[in-house]
Amino acid sequence: MTASDRHSIGQSVIDACLAMTALGVNHGTSGNGSARWLDGFLVTPTGLRYETLTPADMVYVTLDGQAHGTLAPSSEWRMHCDIYRARPDMNAVLHAHPPYATALACLREGIPCFHYMVAAAGGPDIRCAGYAVYGSAALSAAMLVALEGRKACLLANHGMIVCETTMARALSLAVEVEALARQYCIARQTGTPVLLSEAEMDEALARYAGYGRQAGGTS
Repeated sequence: MTASDRHSIGQSVIDACLAMTALGVNHGTSGNGSARWLDGFLVTPTGLRYETLTPADMVYVTLDGQAHGTLAPSSEWRMHCDIYRARPDMNAVLHAHPPYATALACLREGIPCFHYMVAAAGGPDIRCAGYAVYGSAALSAAMLVALEGRKACLLANHGMIVCETTMARALSLAVEVEALARQYCIARQTGTPVLLSEAEMDEALARYAGYGRQAGGTS
């Protein structure tokens, strides 16, 4: 990949992080984003506001955890690294602290199959990973367990994380997970949500596999 590839990939991460803020999925300097590049990934630096970042500020981290550049990577770089190592099909990761998903995470609850769009995360539910201090290997290990067979999970007393094949898909999934968390919280305030059956979710998952894909192979 060329320098222009690095620039465009880095800009795509910044744009996604700015979009998360604009859409209410994140705020301030919390959360982080990355995209696969070369033998590792480009990740947002720690402690800097997204609106001040340029592609040159993105930190290159190899899959063995070595950071290259003048800035320090996000304190959560390990979660990104472990996803790319464990999931070679994933090329983009976004982590955020959206209000409703984080509220559920603080209850240490996931999002059950109350709505068929839960299938967007790849399975019949969206799990909540066990608690560990941020930036730790223990948190990353708990996250990988919760992400098994999924593309999103909540992080206990912390927030959420999503991974996808492209940055556009990762942003869309982050927005969807927060929307589902909000809907689930509202439903619980007014009653007890009726969960879909295993057969109903299996049907939804099968249908969702082709969701958004146009004839001719585009999606």
